[in-house]
Amino acid sequence: MALQMTVPFLSSFLPNPRHRLTAHGFIPQKRASKDISCSTTTATYSTTVPRRSGNYKPSIWDYDFVQSLVSDYKVETHATRVEKLKEDVKHLLKETNSSLAQMELIDNLHRLGVRWLFETEIKQALYTILLDNTNIEMKEDLHAVSTRFRLLRQHGHKVSADVFNDFKDEKGGFKTSLSLDIKGMLSLYEASHLAFQGETILDEARAFTSTHLMDIRKNIDPVLHKKVEHALDIPLHWRIEKLEARWYMDIYMREEGMNPSLLELAKLHFNNVQTTFQRSLRSVSRWWKDLGLGEQYSSFARDRLVESFFWAAAVTSEPQFGRCQEAVTKVIQFISTIDDIYDVYGTVDELELFTDAVDRWDLKAMEQLPEYMKTCFLALYNSINEIGYEILKEEGRNVIPYLRNAWTEMCKAYLVEAKWYSSGYTPTLEEFLQTSLISVGSPAILMYAFALLGQNLAPESSDFVEEVSDILQLAGLMVRFPDDLGTSTDELKRGDNPKSIQCYMHEAGVTEDVARDHIMGLFRETWKKINKSLVESSLPQAFINCAMNLGRVAYCTYKHGDGFSDGYGDPGSQEERRFMCLFAEPLQVDEAKGISFYVDGGSA
Repeated sequence: MALQMTVPFLSSFLPNPRHRLTAHGFIPQKRASKDISCSTTTATYSTTVPRRSGNYKPSIWDYDFVQSLVSDYKVETHATRVEKLKEDVKHLLKETNSSLAQMELIDNLHRLGVRWLFETEIKQALYTILLDNTNIEMKEDLHAVSTRFRLLRQHGHKVSADVFNDFKDEKGGFKTSLSLDIKGMLSLYEASHLAFQGETILDEARAFTSTHLMDIRKNIDPVLHKKVEHALDIPLHWRIEKLEARWYMDIYMREEGMNPSLLELAKLHFNNVQTTFQRSLRSVSRWWKDLGLGEQYSSFARDRLVESFFWAAAVTSEPQFGRCQEAVTKVIQFISTIDDIYDVYGTVDELELFTDAVDRWDLKAMEQLPEYMKTCFLALYNSINEIGYEILKEEGRNVIPYLRNAWTEMCKAYLVEAKWYSSGYTPTLEEFLQTSLISVGSPAILMYAFALLGQNLAPESSDFVEEVSDILQLAGLMVRFPDDLGTSTDELKRGDNPKSIQCYMHEAGVTEDVARDHIMGLFRETWKKINKSLVESSLPQAFINCAMNLGRVAYCTYKHGDGFSDGYGDPGSQEERRFMCLFAEPLQVDEAKGISFYVDGGSA
């Protein structure tokens, strides 16, 4: 299944290398006729216009509760112990004689959420493993081959999927005897999700392992059973790092050969990160309350500040990224609010005015807006300029032209969708994706994250612009597909455009089940393309990892058990458990007993 979608206007997220830099920023290039366009109007706001409502529930998170989130864990108190444990683990990485044992240790560092503490050591160890092709015994071990393949690709190394040919029989299929090696089958299943497009052997591996693991998972060791169940629900490569760490600590505690120092370090680091989360969450919660938009727009817009922070924390989860998490949270909440204005409340005439105001990025443009839009525009204008100001002050980089361009593109995409709805037009799937991979917000989120992680947004070459455009496109699709699988039914009931599922049903004349399978297939193909970018792109891996994390948090948000639902717009008990474990409940490091499985069915 090839994914050939192209979006020619994505490069406009970056000012063109030929633009002139003036005192007012970059002068934008004139847009081609095939780009999204909008026209302005002098229409005035009327209070008699019928208004729709999104019928969204109020936030499940009380402001006072969020402000009360203060952990008893003190980073300074444990600093000396953390450094001692880090040295112990570094020594263990260097002194481990077996390549397999070293790979399993690296895998545990990943799954326990502490790999960022050992980036240099992991990089050196994996480079040595990449060059070592002499271990014949390990080449015959399915678990070892699969783990090596997965870790090397995950870290951007080129390794061929042909390594799995040795596990096929004379008929070209995987050997049936492999089904007895449950540990190896699980490792192969996880490795298959690092596939590139066209690697049929990994598609075969995923189908083969999925079928056999589902048959045997009820008749195995309880801990291994839990691992298999967890993987079949959501594969490791698609999971949010900090949620996986919170879940895996309980599993690792029960593993044979568990290293107490590593487990203790993982708990302390988790608590350290949680204190950063709490501080940032309290800050953005005060910001959102002071803006007053949640209350002002409560009749039609989603008040999802904590959910927005969950997404931001998933994109960049380490303590040093607190400023980035706060800024991205603001962007995501603004995306929700403005999306609801375009989707639910505003008329086309009003939306054209708002789009023009964002495009001009001028306070004078606010004068043409209806009253209910003025507050939103001013809040957006001030918040985005403040983010840009802080970066300029601290780093000397003027990123405001890039940040405002992201909003311009997104609002123009919103306007196109609003006009579709107003005219009753059902686009083709390609038309829909050309626009909706922008309107879903992930390209804008990525641009903000990239700027706030200290990366240079200035185009280095035309190849740089093209590569960034490709990643922005893939990020949009990675969020778009799970979003539509989870929300399209409810959004149609509220009165909204057909989503990718309905567009494909209309275009291909198929049932909803067939369309859903097709969209899920496109999601898998998107993962394959971004997997290849991780290995072949010249862009910083931090940028590509942020794009992957957006896909992970989208899938986690909308995937519920065997189906999909709207875990962002209509969060329930599963979301509540996730937020509590990440933001409210510190781990008891001295506790002898294990941490309970906090999400039923392993769907953390």
